[in-house]
Amino acid sequence: MSDPSPPRRDDEAVDRFVERMAMLFANWGFPRMAARVLFAVMSADEEALTAAEIGERLGVSPAAISGAVRYLTHRGLLVREPIPRSRRDHYRMPDDPWFEAAVVKRSALTVMADLTSEGAKAVGGDETPSGERLAEMRDYLIFAQDEVDSINERWRAHRAANRSPSPGE
Repeated sequence: MSDPSPPRRDDEAVDRFVERMAMLFANWGFPRMAARVLFAVMSADEEALTAAEIGERLGVSPAAISGAVRYLTHRGLLVREPIPRSRRDHYRMPDDPWFEAAVVKRSALTVMADLTSEGAKAVGGDETPSGERLAEMRDYLIFAQDEVDSINERWRAHRAANRSPSPGE
């Protein structure tokens, strides 16, 4: 019985994947360059890339990458790590990027729910027509916060139950 050949990377297919995912995310309102950077890093076999390496993969200057990595690190989808004795940084995926993004989104929901509650009070309370609309928005946001928490708990349990041991474990 012969050993199966190692998987081969199809760089053209990877490039198409990155661009198609970026377009999809852009259609949902996500900044396109940030989406391109996210999926370039996500599809890299290296653990981390510099802005220059990301730019090279995407065919853009490192300067074009700076706003995108700032956007992604702020949202918990990329981690920035300094390179010792260098002015450059590495960018990598966090250990659980989708969970981290959901946590960040949950905090945004909290802020929005609090502001919406203030708005409902400002327009005269839940009994006014505008206050009723704002109260419904607030209630939905609070519901969504709870659902994000529930999803995150179920995800952690699912991941723990289905995790393959790393080599050496």
